[in-house]
Formats: sequence, structure tokens, C-alpha cells
Amino acid sequence: MTDSPNFSADDHAYMALALREAARGLYGTSPNPRVGCVIVKDGRVVGQGAHLKAGEPHAEVHALRMAGALAAGAEAYVTLEPCSHFGRTPPCADALVQAGVKRVVAAMQDPNPLVAGNGLRRLAEHGISVASGLLEAEARALNAGFISRMTRQRPWLRSKIAASLDGKTGLSNGESQWITGPAARQHVQQWRAQSCAILTGVGTVLADNPMLTVRDPELLAARHGVQPWRVIVDSQLHTPPDATILQAGRVLIAHAASLPQQAQALRGAGADLLALPGEAGKVDLAGLLQALAERQINEVMVEAGAVLNGSLLQAGLMDELLLYYAPVFLGGEARDMFAMPALQSMQQKIQLQALETRQVGVDWFVRARPVLVMPC
Repeated sequence: MTDSPNFSADDHAYMALALREAARGLYGTSPNPRVGCVIVKDGRVVGQGAHLKAGEPHAEVHALRMAGALAAGAEAYVTLEPCSHFGRTPPCADALVQAGVKRVVAAMQDPNPLVAGNGLRRLAEHGISVASGLLEAEARALNAGFISRMTRQRPWLRSKIAASLDGKTGLSNGESQWITGPAARQHVQQWRAQSCAILTGVGTVLADNPMLTVRDPELLAARHGVQPWRVIVDSQLHTPPDATILQAGRVLIAHAASLPQQAQALRGAGADLLALPGEAGKVDLAGLLQALAERQINEVMVEAGAVLNGSLLQAGLMDELLLYYAPVFLGGEARDMFAMPALQSMQQKIQLQALETRQVGVDWFVRARPVLVMPC
């Protein structure tokens, strides 16, 4: 079904351009994947486009509209296999066939079972030369959440932690604002903006009374004005009905105990409630992630304290860590990053794979992945 896997330098350049197009949808395509497309005719880019919002035209349609009649006999570079099913929009594979393109190169096959090779197969059945796998790692990284939801039935989970160089997130008296500087906090806004949901614990709600919204006007506009879901893990429904987090809409509270009076008050304040009782009266965290996937949530960002972070890490549910280290020391009695039992041997240590390290303002940013969590 595919032609030679030996891609040319031009193929790489055009797919890199398609990936840049796809990145334009970083904040606004949920629950759909981020996809870019480039149409090339006689060595010249004649069309390019990106999917920017669910329900609106896909990347291939934008690129074909720009190319017009020049699409006939052209080559199309797409960051994800063209869809072959009817959703809110018609199949992109059919649009490419009707336009008369002669070759389609996809960065990766679509993990959606409704597509999963059918798009490329349909193109090949109409005599179009097809290939996939070009810059696949980059394409997968761009859609880690969508791929995770389709293949693991849970979102991609990232945890943001701001800490001192000695690994402390706040003083023993609870004071934690601000460990990191303004540049790091603005950087966090970008991660919030690309997330479908922000996950926190009731301890953070009670201690900090946060809103956990995207505050940057440009980033919020890129999300079409829609805030991420805020999800609170609150086993005993201690969230106050007048909590700030409830004032911006789209809040889900996962709980374990059956407390009708508290539940009614929180629903009256606008929250959705989800009962997920787990062991020892706690919320079933794995069940929560599965429930979020069922709500078409691709990427979740955790902004919580040591207890929830420790529970997620121990359960093997944490896919990435976004660590912001301030050039300060807070001392031995300050709060830790993770609440976990003491290790009994070095063999129990949790190994991290560093994916990115750089300075952000006066702070250091480390993006890492627990080694036991396999990339999607």
C-alpha cells in the first residue's frame, strides 16, 4: 500500500512545513487531533492549511481550497492519515481523490479505529501513491493526548510542579507563592492552554483557592474562548460551594463518598459530580482518567500538591513531568514534591528520561518522563 520508505530531502522539508501548520492548532482543536497539510505541484507549494477547530474544515480541505485546480497531479503531505469516515465533516480521503492528487505522504497512520489505515487504503484503491512514517515521531509528539485516548482509553497526563533547587514546593506553614518568576508562570499558561483539563486535589483548592484558568487573552482566544475543564479529586466533597474554581464554569468533582447534601450544594454552584469510589475511601484515579477519556479529553495537566502527585506517580498514571526549578533553597522542613513511602533500596528509585531542559527567565525548566511509562 505504501511506496518506498526512502523519503527525499524535499519530502522531509514539506512534511516539516506541514507539522508547522499542524502546530497552529495546538490550543484549539480538541477533541480532534492537530493536523497540517501541504500541497506541492512541480516543486512549489500551492496549498497549505491546518485544522483549527472541531467541526470546521480539516487541514486537507483548507490546503485543497488554496491549491484549487493546481491540486490535480500534485503531492499532498499530511501529518496524520486522511480520515475516511463521516464525522462532523466529510472524509478527507475522498476530497483528495476528487482533487486528483497523485501522491499522499502521511506522517503517521490514524490511531482512531474508525480510520486506522482505511484512509490510506482508500487512496491507494483510487490509484494514488501513498506512503507513511515520515517524521512520525514529531507527529506523534504533537498529538500525544489524542493517541493516548485512542490507544489506551485515557488522556496523556502531565504534572506541573514549581520547586526550589532542593525539591521543595512551599514552606511548612503552607506559603508557596511565588517560588518561580513571572517568565515561568507565563510558560505554564501555554501548557494550560493546550490542555483539555486541569486536574487538582481538594487540598490545593482549600489551601490556595485557585481558579486554574487560562488568563492570557491571546492564548484564550486561540482556544476559541473556551476554558479547560477543571477537575477536582475530592473524596469526601470538602470543596466549598463558593470556591473560586467554581466561578468560571466547566468543573468536574470526582468523589468517593456518598454525601447527598454536599453534592446538592456543589451541583447548585455549577459543578458536575462523578462518583468513583476506590480503595480506602479514595477516588479511583485510573477510573477517573478513563472517565475523562470517555468525555473526549485528550490532555490533562496536573496542578496539585504532594499527595495527588505522589498517588498518580505511584499508580503509573503520570506520563510527563513539567518541572520548574527556582534558584533558591527552602530547607528540610519545607513541603516535598511527592508524598510517597520511603524507599527501601536504590532499585526502587523512579528513573526519569529528560526530554527538554532550558532556562525560563531566572528559573530552570525540565520536561521529563518516568521511564516505566512507555511513550504512546
